[in-house]
Amino acid sequence: MTVPLVIAAHGTRDAEGEAVCRALAVRVQELLPQRRVALGFVELSSPSIPDALIGVLGDEAEPRAVVVPLMLGTGGHVRVDIPEFIEETLEAVPGARIDYAAHLGADPRLMDAVRQRIADVMGDWLPAETTLVLIGRGARMAESNADHVWLARHHFETGGWRGVEAGFIQVTRPSLPEALDRAYSAGGRQLVVMGHWLFPGRLRTWTFEQAESWAAAHPDAQVRVAEVIGACDELARVVADRYRETLVDTPGDGAPAYLSGLRLRGRRVVVVGGGAVATRRVPRLLDAGADVTLISPTATPALDALAADGRLEWVRRPYLDGDLRGAWYVLAHTDIPQINALVAAEAEASRTFCVRADDATGGTAWTPTTMNADGVTVGVLGSRNPVRSRRVRDALLASVRSALSKET
Repeated sequence: MTVPLVIAAHGTRDAEGEAVCRALAVRVQELLPQRRVALGFVELSSPSIPDALIGVLGDEAEPRAVVVPLMLGTGGHVRVDIPEFIEETLEAVPGARIDYAAHLGADPRLMDAVRQRIADVMGDWLPAETTLVLIGRGARMAESNADHVWLARHHFETGGWRGVEAGFIQVTRPSLPEALDRAYSAGGRQLVVMGHWLFPGRLRTWTFEQAESWAAAHPDAQVRVAEVIGACDELARVVADRYRETLVDTPGDGAPAYLSGLRLRGRRVVVVGGGAVATRRVPRLLDAGADVTLISPTATPALDALAADGRLEWVRRPYLDGDLRGAWYVLAHTDIPQINALVAAEAEASRTFCVRADDATGGTAWTPTTMNADGVTVGVLGSRNPVRSRRVRDALLASVRSALSKET
């Protein structure tokens, strides 16, 4: 059975914006040729999300679908509206199964698309002489607004900008004009405004209007406004991957992974993050003979001691793009999900297996629970139930020890 995908978009009264959104759905369909891809909208456009879901579920003997929210942030649509639409559909289609994928977030591919839109409008300006004003939608949920501020900071750390200011188009502050005021007060006279929008619509219109109005009142400053992300390949790939990740995340008969052993002796392994999880896993990597590089501004005393003894290399700074070059295996173990996502994306691009501590399905490898007995290693890989995996491991280990004792 092939599971259909329903892309849950916002909707708009802007004809161009709706056309670009539908063009994106076509691109996603091209990436998933064996799957049915449908588009549903929260509001303003048709069909609604329940109608789109009922349309794809009605054709299935075992009705099932995956919903991918076409949303950059975790505001009310992601947390409340779309889940309610899913519940409404489940009531209308008894026995159906609908899996809800993660939102788009700060995926590195989308960040690359944003950088390209900025570069398109920069012309001959240099980042070191330019202030970027990154505008988000604004939400009543503090976490969503904080994610946007983090994104702005990441652009500052990695883009070589004179400065970066975060602002919002509605709901919260600073507003777009207020963010421009902050940049201006700090001496910025070359200003690039990037509205963090997927498609044309009211948000894009407001961004251009407010930036132009502010610029007219500040003739000694130059303001350029970048375009929306649009129906680009990067966005289509993220949507397709959110669908694939959700399918992998659902348990079937056993864990959806291939259990294998890695020969790491003399091979570079990069561990990003110096906390408790890394503390548990690094010694096993060293026992396997791996050349471990730890990348983290801080580390636990145990990891600090290993570095002091020369058993691993400790790079005392945050992760930077390119840190995984030459690695055979990667562990993304920071306590910041966005950083772990960046690490996993670089590993994916270089075809290097990566374990994510915060989101197992966001990586390409899982760490089994293991134990050694008389030269035999017992490992169990379970589907998102580590307690059950440990119990199975211990039971198997007892059987192995019993069998080995009878050989002597």
